[in-house]
Amino acid sequence: MKKSVAMVAHDRMKTELCEWVVTNKSQFQDRKIVATGTTGKLLLEHVPGLDITRLKSGPLGGDQQIGAMIAEGKLDALFFFQDPMTPQPHDSDIRALVRLATVYDIPIACNPSTANYLVSSPYFDHPEKAPGADSVQEQFHDYLERKID
Repeated sequence: MKKSVAMVAHDRMKTELCEWVVTNKSQFQDRKIVATGTTGKLLLEHVPGLDITRLKSGPLGGDQQIGAMIAEGKLDALFFFQDPMTPQPHDSDIRALVRLATVYDIPIACNPSTANYLVSSPYFDHPEKAPGADSVQEQFHDYLERKID
């Protein structure tokens, strides 16, 4: 099965993500990439040979689409270049996406430095070999089995 990653970037970070992907194109040749709307459009223009699927724009549901893919076990990593200096109108969507990646133990790269570490890791090509957390069911067993009065 082809490995899949998600790519998201705030407006002021889209160019930086695209340039980073161009530089690291070989890391994504055999991967499926899903990206939020405008980010996906720009990636298709910069690296047309990659397998890129555009989702909805982040504020219009794209962040939730990626979150659902994480919850369904369909993504191996999230590249989310965030702009820490600009308020985002859909901040609650962003927090929910990052929360799901954390819950499901999906690696997140929020800037070029962490993205470089992620793609240079031997686990990027073989995530199944990475020492990882217990499954969500095991980690949150007490929560899942709690009694509601």
